[in-house]
Amino acid sequence: MTPDLECTDLTRRFGETLAVDDVSFSVPAGSFFSILGPSGCGKTTIMRMIAGFLEPTSGDIQIKGRSVLDVPPNKRPVNMVFQHLALFPMMNVEANIGYGLRRAGMAKPEISRKVDEVLERIGLPGVGKRKVDELSGGQRQRIAIARCMVLEPDVLLLDEPLGALDLKLRERMKIELKALQAEFDTTFVYITHDQSEALVMSDRIAVMNKGKFEQVGTGQDLYFRPQTPFVASFVGDSNRWRGTVERTSGSTVELRTETGLTMRAAAKSPQAKGATVDIFVRPEAIRLAHDDADLAQFDNRIFGRVSSLLFNGAASRILVESYESGGEVEVTLPQSGEFSDLKRGVPVHIGWTAENANCFAAGEG
Repeated sequence: MTPDLECTDLTRRFGETLAVDDVSFSVPAGSFFSILGPSGCGKTTIMRMIAGFLEPTSGDIQIKGRSVLDVPPNKRPVNMVFQHLALFPMMNVEANIGYGLRRAGMAKPEISRKVDEVLERIGLPGVGKRKVDELSGGQRQRIAIARCMVLEPDVLLLDEPLGALDLKLRERMKIELKALQAEFDTTFVYITHDQSEALVMSDRIAVMNKGKFEQVGTGQDLYFRPQTPFVASFVGDSNRWRGTVERTSGSTVELRTETGLTMRAAAKSPQAKGATVDIFVRPEAIRLAHDDADLAQFDNRIFGRVSSLLFNGAASRILVESYESGGEVEVTLPQSGEFSDLKRGVPVHIGWTAENANCFAAGEG
């Protein structure tokens, strides 16, 4: 089946700067695809090339199997939602939504019918006569999407559309955006620097760094099976150490970190004795116990004391300082409440498996 969007060997230079470096990807029909990366990594440049606001230096962009390189922005079967929404404040809601249809010369009765229909589908029936500034931030967000969806684009591009919203509204809009995408069954291409947005909403995510895609996969792939140090550090939170390999056994290595911790880890590429490596262990992959006997099944075990309590409700964590080395490890507190009375200075045991310690050659990526 032909994908709704396919980019092949996409490259864009600005003078001597290589903003997008030979990127290829495809987005199946009706899916939610996100490009996740830090500011300046090239993700907005890709979006602007798809929309037609920038020409690629080389490569091709196809929508439903047809190249759009020579098609002007207003003729491409794509629409774009920006962070600041760009709604017209002097127009009411129905005039905003029907703007593109009027530009296309559609008859007034048909415009009215389509506007009413799309308002129903976004869960805001009857608000057509209201002014834009009478709406909440979340409602304005939905109106901006409705203004695009009424034009029935093959692909909807979303450029950090939740960035201007407050935290609680942003959390709610993640769920609403995913529901709207499913309701319209339209292909969404979403760019963000916020890993939570990408993980919650996307079918597939491309993690971008310095003009290239480091890894493309599901949220679970990126979180549990990172292929590069950048993905391991950028997606989710991790304890990170630099260490030296002391011995190897298949894909498992034994090493000592610069802070003096000894551990076993899963090497993502072959490592020789003496090699310098970076190790990543997620705080929630570490088990907490009052007794070392409860951690007998774990490859890595540390006895230490709570050096800091980082209370944040269900996301609370502690820092554990090893008695042996003095090195610190960040650990997520279980939500069972079993350790809710932990205080600074209390002795604890922690453990994790070699499989949950991702090891890469130092400086890779």
